[in-house]
Amino acid sequence: MLPNAYGQAISLESARKAAAAALAEAARNHWTMAVAVVDPNGTLIYYEKMDNTQLGSANVAVAKARSAALFKRPTKAFQDALAGGGAGLRVMALEGAVPVEGGLPLLADGKIVGAIGLSGDTSEHDGQCAQAGASTIK
Repeated sequence: MLPNAYGQAISLESARKAAAAALAEAARNHWTMAVAVVDPNGTLIYYEKMDNTQLGSANVAVAKARSAALFKRPTKAFQDALAGGGAGLRVMALEGAVPVEGGLPLLADGKIVGAIGLSGDTSEHDGQCAQAGASTIK
């Protein structure tokens, strides 16, 4: 299966909408998160950090979003490959590949228009919030 093609970059309005949905999911669950939305080139479009989010999550959220956009796949794919060992350890040699769940490509009409990255809690919770944000893009 071929990866999705890149499309026109996500708008600021859509990036804000995705980030708001992701942070609303975090707030509902009493998690503190940082969220980043990038365009297909990995350029930051929108960023926000909830109060009391660990400081390291700021850069991690951006890195997860960039990884998902540039490699056209969820960062969980890298996490799973690395966890599998063997040939999956090659992930460690891919510059910019973040092997931690929480980064997702954003698709509109089947094309990658950007990506969202969340960081601040467990990788599973980061992924759950990223999915909430990604689901707003059509």
